[in-house]
Amino acid sequence: MLQRTLPARFIAPCLPTKTAKLPSGSQWLHEIKHDGFRIIARRSGAQVRLYSRPGNDLTRRFPLIVETLARLRSRSCMIDGEAVACDDNGVASFDLIRYHRANDRIFLYAFDLIELNGDDLRRDPLEARKATLASVLAKAGPGIRFNEHIEGDGPTVFAHACKLGLEGIVSNRSALARPTVLGARATGLSNTKLRVLV
Repeated sequence: MLQRTLPARFIAPCLPTKTAKLPSGSQWLHEIKHDGFRIIARRSGAQVRLYSRPGNDLTRRFPLIVETLARLRSRSCMIDGEAVACDDNGVASFDLIRYHRANDRIFLYAFDLIELNGDDLRRDPLEARKATLASVLAKAGPGIRFNEHIEGDGPTVFAHACKLGLEGIVSNRSALARPTVLGARATGLSNTKLRVLV
């Protein structure tokens, strides 16, 4: 069997565990689960690369994301997010992104910062990484948007996601550090899809 070689300095995204039980409590951060392509966006100096979850290079497919990442005020960074295209109601639609390339409607919802200016942030608590990410993206262009989170009661957040017709929610422990093993599933990170529970 032929083994694939991953790109140099590629870090696979942290994967949530699917669950039917909604986490609750003040130690949880909840985010909207967007329906798009999971992306690890990497900038090193002038070089920008976008990688899919298994490590495929998608840089040419999403030029607006590349252009925005190149203009960020940092020497280097690695951002975990979801490339999406939204419908007229502002809801991410996989059908809109699946067959389109080089479309200026496709942007990145950024939800985690893995590295900044050479510092590996994976051992830092999620809340600290998200605060730094929000600061880095404060004046970003239209190709990257910060994926806001909601603290507190998972069932309430999930009920609102259902009403809005969204795909689901992702819940993270606020003190969560990222696994340093490539592609590892994180304890304290859960994914609840609407289609699983309805």
